[in-house]
Amino acid sequence: MDRKKLFVGGRWIETEKYVPLMAPYSKEVIAEIPEADESHVEAAIESARGASAEMAEMPAHQRSAILGRLVSLLEQRAEEAARIIALEAAKPVTTAKGEVARAIQTYRFSAEEAKRIAGETVPMDAAPGGENRIAYTVREPLGVIGAITPFNFPLNLVAHKVGPALASGNAVVLKPARQTPLSAFFIAELLEEAGLPPGALNVVTGPGSMVGNRIVTDPRISMITFTGSPEVGMDIRARAGLKRVPLELGSNSAVIVDEDADLRKAIPRCVMGAFSYQGQICVSVQRIYVHEAIYDKFVEEFVVAAQKLRLGDPLDPATDVSALISDNDLKRCLEWIEEARAGGAVIATGGKTQGTVLEPTVILNADPSMRVSCREVFGPVVTIDKVGSVEEAIERTNDSRYGLQAGFYTGSVDRALLAAKRLRVGGVMINDIPTFRVDHMPYGGVKESGMGREGVKYAVEEMTELKLVVWNAN
Repeated sequence: MDRKKLFVGGRWIETEKYVPLMAPYSKEVIAEIPEADESHVEAAIESARGASAEMAEMPAHQRSAILGRLVSLLEQRAEEAARIIALEAAKPVTTAKGEVARAIQTYRFSAEEAKRIAGETVPMDAAPGGENRIAYTVREPLGVIGAITPFNFPLNLVAHKVGPALASGNAVVLKPARQTPLSAFFIAELLEEAGLPPGALNVVTGPGSMVGNRIVTDPRISMITFTGSPEVGMDIRARAGLKRVPLELGSNSAVIVDEDADLRKAIPRCVMGAFSYQGQICVSVQRIYVHEAIYDKFVEEFVVAAQKLRLGDPLDPATDVSALISDNDLKRCLEWIEEARAGGAVIATGGKTQGTVLEPTVILNADPSMRVSCREVFGPVVTIDKVGSVEEAIERTNDSRYGLQAGFYTGSVDRALLAAKRLRVGGVMINDIPTFRVDHMPYGGVKESGMGREGVKYAVEEMTELKLVVWNAN
C-alpha cells in the first residue's frame, strides 16, 4: 500500500490519521492519504508566506527555468502520470494521456509567460497638469495563492493554478480534490526535483470543512482560485473577504445544430463532447438543439455512434467510458434519468448500468424544467431537442442559470455572427462543441458558471497586482 505524505515547506510530512483512497472502477484501495490537522495547514500557509518573498525576488528567467525543467520531467514520466489519473479518477487511460499532454502544454505556456509579464508607459501629458511626468506600470505578485482543485482534471486543472502562480512569482497552498490527490503529490515531487524553493508549493489534503476553510479565511492568503460547484464557489466568495476569488464553476453546455450543418463533422464531435470522461467535464455537451429539418437524421446517427462506445476498465486503452467518480454520483444520474422517463421523455439509448459504469444515455423530448436539462448532470447523459429556428435555439440555450461555453454548427456566416452576439456565455465555439479548450485561451463563464478567466496569460493577470510609478521631471 502506497502511504502518501503532505508536502509542506519543502518536506514530506506524515500525519496521525490516514484515509484509504478507493479506485472508482475496481473499488480497490490504491493508496492511503494523509489527513491534515490545523497545525499542518498553519505550517503550509506560513511556509508559503515565507517563500513568497523569495519567489517575488526571483528573476523571471529562473522561474521560467524551473517550470521548463518541470515540463521535461513530466514528459519523461508521462505514462506514469496517465496511469495515476486513470486509477484515481477512472479516466480512460487514452483520455488521461491527453490530459497529461495538455498539462505539459500548460506548464510550458507558464514557463514562457513568466518572461512576458510586463507593464506599459502612460502618456501623462495627455491631461493638463501631467506635463514633464513619466509614468509606467509594473505587475507584482500577490503573495500567497490558495488553490482548491476538482477531481475531473486532477493534473491539468492543478497546472492551470500552480503554473501561472509560480510563473508570476507567487507561492501556493494547494488543496486537491479528496478523490484525486495522487496527481497533485506527483507534481509536487517533480517540482521539488526541478528546483522549486521550499515552501513555494505546499500540498495539503483533508476535509474541506477544515483545510478549505482555513485557506479561504486566512488573511495571509491573497487570492483563492477555485474550480468546482456553484454552491461551494458562492460560499467561498462570501467568506473570502477582500481576497481575489476567480471562480470556475458549473455548466450545462449546449450545442446548436443548424439545418445546413455538416453532420459528418458535428455528430462525432458531439458524441465525444457528451461522453468523454463520462461527461464529467464542466463544458461537456449536455444539451443539443437540432433544427427540425435534420433532427431525425441527427438523432438516428448520434444514437448509433453512442452505442458503439466501449465501456470498461479505465486502464484498457480501448475503453471510451468508465465508472463515474463515486457511487453517489451514479445514483444521482440514475435518479435524474428516471425522473425524465417518468415525465414523458424518451430514453433513446442507455439509462442502465454495466457493473460500475453508466451506459452513455441519450434523452429525447425532455421538458426544460427536468434536472437532466436545467441542472448540471456531470455524467454520460445528453438531451437532444428539436427546434424550428436558430433564434429559438439561442433562446433555449440562454434559458439557463449557467453560461460557460456553447457550440454552434452552421454553414451560414450571418447566423454564426448572430449566435456569437446573442449567446450569453463566456465562449462561443463556431462549428465546434463547447467542450473545446486549448490551454492558452481565455476560459471562464458568466452567471453561475463563475467569474474571472483562466488560460495562462489571463490567470497571470488575476494573480498579479498592477502598480503605477510616476516620475516628476518638473
